[in-house]
Amino acid sequence: MKIHPLHTRLLPAALAVMSFAAHADDPPFQRVLVEGSRISQLGEADSAAAGTVTQSQLQARTTYRPGELLEATPGLVVSQHSGEGKANQFYLRGFNLDHGTDLRTAVDGMPVNQRSHAHGQGWTDLNFVIPELAGRLDYRKGPYSATAGDFASAGATELTYVNRLTSGIANITAGQNGYGRALIAASPELGNGTVLVGLEAMHNDGPFTRGDNYRKVNGVLRYSEGFENNGYSITAMAYRAKWHATDQIPQRAVDAGTLGRFDAIDPTDGGSAHRYSLSGKWQRSDDDNSARVSAYVIANRLALFSNFTYFLDDPVNGDQFAQPDRRVTSGFDASYSWHHHRADVASTTTVGITAQNDNIHNGLYRTRARQVTGTTREDHIVETSGALFVENQTRWNATFRTVAGLRADRYRFDVHGDNAANAGTASDGILSPSVSLVFGPWARTEFYVNAGTGFHSNDARGTVIAVDPKTGEPADRVTPLARTRGLDLGVRSEWVPGLQSSLSLYRLDMDSELLFVGDAGTTEAGRPSRRHGIEFSNYYKPVKWLSLDADLAYARARFRNADPAGDRIPGAVEGVAQFAATVTPTGPWSGALRLRWFGPRPLVEDNSVRSKATTTLNGRIGYRIGKATHVELEAFNLANRRASAIDYFYESRLAGEAEAVEDVHFHPVESRSFRVSLTHRF
Repeated sequence: MKIHPLHTRLLPAALAVMSFAAHADDPPFQRVLVEGSRISQLGEADSAAAGTVTQSQLQARTTYRPGELLEATPGLVVSQHSGEGKANQFYLRGFNLDHGTDLRTAVDGMPVNQRSHAHGQGWTDLNFVIPELAGRLDYRKGPYSATAGDFASAGATELTYVNRLTSGIANITAGQNGYGRALIAASPELGNGTVLVGLEAMHNDGPFTRGDNYRKVNGVLRYSEGFENNGYSITAMAYRAKWHATDQIPQRAVDAGTLGRFDAIDPTDGGSAHRYSLSGKWQRSDDDNSARVSAYVIANRLALFSNFTYFLDDPVNGDQFAQPDRRVTSGFDASYSWHHHRADVASTTTVGITAQNDNIHNGLYRTRARQVTGTTREDHIVETSGALFVENQTRWNATFRTVAGLRADRYRFDVHGDNAANAGTASDGILSPSVSLVFGPWARTEFYVNAGTGFHSNDARGTVIAVDPKTGEPADRVTPLARTRGLDLGVRSEWVPGLQSSLSLYRLDMDSELLFVGDAGTTEAGRPSRRHGIEFSNYYKPVKWLSLDADLAYARARFRNADPAGDRIPGAVEGVAQFAATVTPTGPWSGALRLRWFGPRPLVEDNSVRSKATTTLNGRIGYRIGKATHVELEAFNLANRRASAIDYFYESRLAGEAEAVEDVHFHPVESRSFRVSLTHRF
């Protein structure tokens, strides 16, 4: 059967890890896969900054937490600045993305970013992900696809769960710092389909003086029939967790010896969360048409207690605050594609519609030891959005193809709460065109030109605000939808046997930067910004049993308007590098090492205060016992570096200090630790 390259996205997931033999009349950029290597993106990707990571590659990664699976995206760093149950910290393309601003993340077609969240716009909590069930990771960077909307300006990632496991999995893991995890998963056949079931329980204290006592229970139940291009699935997920938190601490106290690196100032910080979801996907395709429909309902709840300034505002009770958030998110996505063939020209036109509604109750309260002492604000928000898009992919001849798209989004914000001055409705719409030109391949090398616009939404409360709920002073409203404009120039090559390389040069302009405010514990809209950058990604497989990765990225981020404070963007990452070696010989042994570095960052606008670079080295070694049992030793921060996972600069006051002090506040990278796991397949 001849497989057209524009149809490869519709192939079953099982085919994504096979090697396709090209027919004599197939185009020269037929998608191929060398055994054990990455899937070739020649003829598939629309830019040098897009790709797919296979299940075997994801399984080979050494991850301290589930969110680190996204680090398979070249140039992306996933970190943490609080207890394990909190959403991760993300860095990409010159951004400190806080908990997910401008990085759109989805799992099985469901959005993970939470709009108008109590703690920060775009809150992205991936703790419900079970890594063993992840079938692939698709990523793209830049606003160059009509299928991606809100939060996708820096990048977009999607994890897709498998429908079937090749065998059942039973795993038990134990490690230092109170780490324990148990997992069982299987996919028995039922009727005409398959049931996927997975159940996970985990505990982790971390190296902190007051352990995180992170406890989670996580489950997945799915029924599916057919394949990715012709079939359907219905999935239920459930996740619950509780934790203590050691938030960022001031450098001055550590330097004075009054506070250890893993000590906490407020021992009652922490939180709890749950996430329940029900989703369904349906798809049909043939040689001429394809259709996809997905829908979801997600119930999220978070109770979060933080204290970043200690005794700055309230020298008696302290500055702890609560940011509860509960919501029901519902939505659907539908698309229909027509495939056209005429002589040497092949074209696919896709039209789609998407809608999302968030019914949100959240607030901001003053607390002491998790007991409410006062209310700053409490709100009921209904945020509704819808979008229409059209995208055309055309291969004009053997060495030139184009992708052109247009997306139209419309948003409505409805805010009601305890202060009538900060209530009301707002609405906004935006058009986002994009175009990609792909030249080649010549000598298994392609060249890309990408241009497009995107956007991020701002917090609904900021679109109707009139007075600051904390001070009572007048407050300015923010633009509901902030536009971004991007340009990428790239090249991808597989000319050297076994080596896959991609190079991207990019520029991204943003009308309003979303910044995390350390002493307020939330994000706010900031000044317009511009980023230039370069990314260089390499994957080399010199022999069947060895693969090498090298990903390098550099970015220059600046505010675009003049301000006496300066033009640097606080927290903007400038350099990122990852190097890895994975060894998979034919014998029972296997292993891997991964070095991750992300460089110093400006912490204030005039660049007078900067963070230090952070370097970690993780590794694993495994031994196969027979055909079904595997034991593995994982090591984290092997060099035991005393580095920071995050740094901020702001005012705080410790008990006994007469006045506020401006200082660097940091959360440490976890000290060296080991985990041993036993996995049996049945």
